[in-house]
Amino acid sequence: MVSNNLTSKRITVFAGHYGSGKTNIAVNYAIYLNDLGNKTVIADLDIVNPYFRTKDSEKTLKDKGVKLISSEYANTNVDVPALPAETYSVFADKDCKGVLDVGGDDRGALALGRYVPLILEENDYEMLFVINKYRFMTGTPEGTIEIMKEIEDACGLKFTGIVNNSNIGEETTVETVVSSMEYAKNVSRLSGLPIKMTTVWDAIYDKAKEEKIENLFPLKMYVKQSWLKERDE
Repeated sequence: MVSNNLTSKRITVFAGHYGSGKTNIAVNYAIYLNDLGNKTVIADLDIVNPYFRTKDSEKTLKDKGVKLISSEYANTNVDVPALPAETYSVFADKDCKGVLDVGGDDRGALALGRYVPLILEENDYEMLFVINKYRFMTGTPEGTIEIMKEIEDACGLKFTGIVNNSNIGEETTVETVVSSMEYAKNVSRLSGLPIKMTTVWDAIYDKAKEEKIENLFPLKMYVKQSWLKERDE
């Protein structure tokens, strides 16, 4: 059971460094919102990363009742391809909860920029910075903050919170997560942003709860890297 303190805005944006795990979090969060009884739409704005795709979870999302909007140009080398006009429906339909999965780093954040005026006009959003202590270039709080500022500058929208998704894949243990908390707190301190949630694989969620980590959020592996897909098929 996810903490009752995990409140949501109408629009939730997930962005972060390449390999931070934001796409899998976005899918899990969209399903979570839908399970709470919300009409939920997830829009895949990640136009630069061919390895982790929200579209890979299309069947799962459909089965759960979550609508997916995704660009047909997602895996091309076009810098800022024409995203579906349907993406604007996320902002037009005020009765839905919208989840936006933004591409990695500043280049990926460019796609979000065109929707920023609509997001700011409604002013019912949160933009969450997904961090992972165990990934290249985000191993220190200072390096992580640099990535955060690059994304903000590229899209023109400020982050409002942090998602601590520090993990080492299938080798992740409760101790792995606990060891990342000081790092996450330092990122929070330097940025002035609260830690919205700390994620953990659902298999170790119950054990992780014993550590009294605030706003713990369990994840299922809906989105896998290409080599994991091949191994498991």
